[in-house]
Amino acid sequence: MPAHTSLTERLDAGPVICAEGFLFELERRGYLTAGEFVPEVALEHPEALKSLHVDFQRAGSDIVQAFTYNGHREKMRVIGKEDLLEPLNRSALRIARDVADAEPGNFMAGNISNTNIWDPSDPAKQAEVRGMFEEMVGWAVEEGADLIIGETFYYAGEALAGLEVAKASGLPVVLTLAPMAFEEMADGVGVVETAQQLEQAGADVVGLNCFRGPETIMPWLRQIREKVSCHVGALPIPYRTTTEEPTFFSLSDVRATVPSPHGRTFPTALDPLFTNRYEIGAWAKEAYDLGVNYLGVCCGASPMHIREVAEAVGLTTEASRFSENMRNHFMYGSHGRLAENIAALGARA
Repeated sequence: MPAHTSLTERLDAGPVICAEGFLFELERRGYLTAGEFVPEVALEHPEALKSLHVDFQRAGSDIVQAFTYNGHREKMRVIGKEDLLEPLNRSALRIARDVADAEPGNFMAGNISNTNIWDPSDPAKQAEVRGMFEEMVGWAVEEGADLIIGETFYYAGEALAGLEVAKASGLPVVLTLAPMAFEEMADGVGVVETAQQLEQAGADVVGLNCFRGPETIMPWLRQIREKVSCHVGALPIPYRTTTEEPTFFSLSDVRATVPSPHGRTFPTALDPLFTNRYEIGAWAKEAYDLGVNYLGVCCGASPMHIREVAEAVGLTTEASRFSENMRNHFMYGSHGRLAENIAALGARA
């Protein structure tokens, strides 16, 4: 990547696409345990992680985000593998760096995220979280990251702590929030107010990711875009959340004949609740027209979703070579060799 082309310069010039969603996609591919959701794949199957990065890259992702989500010290303690913390992080960062370097102009991002131990009333826990962020950001800097992404924060205080640590690296910082169904941050701070505080504290991009699908992320996105002057980021989940069920934690599936054993569709029984690709494309165009230039899709995303986002905002990707072409479909097509009697079956199919 040319040294003079910064993230904000790229965003000033037009859309920048960032693929997220590694947890769900790698679990679907059989390389990650649902429930634990720890990115051990970076050590155990680095070729699978690299393959997904390349697939997202071909689909249009300009940012290769190191898969260190949940790769923090506390999560590694939970699974009894704290000794693998640094090797896991460095492996994920090196894989991402290698993939980014193969495509001129791509960025490589280090990643920090919610730790699930933040406590607004416990300074000791807060200090522990900061320590976790500091070591992960430090490794990202040492492995050549171009920016730091802080994501999926549902506590305002933790988001601000993450930003402070990330900014100390001297790298650009993207910081995205994930408000839950109670429509404010978990420590009682307003969502828009938190975005404003992040901008004031120096974030280069603020916005929203995860938890909410296109329908329920947009109201908050509009408010944030109106209230901040920095670039705004948006990476929804590709599921049909609604006003009544605003996050994927709350989604129900009344038609399921076999419910999930843990009692919710999240995270392993969400499949029937996917948005289709056209809904994702329409959402991306709406967000882009609103002035949101940092775009992607989070948990549940496949490369197809990322391609749809990129194409919706006017980009042509390597994977666009294989975008749909129904002109040659036996039922919908117009090619002269397509048999009329076979196409006529479509009305009865």
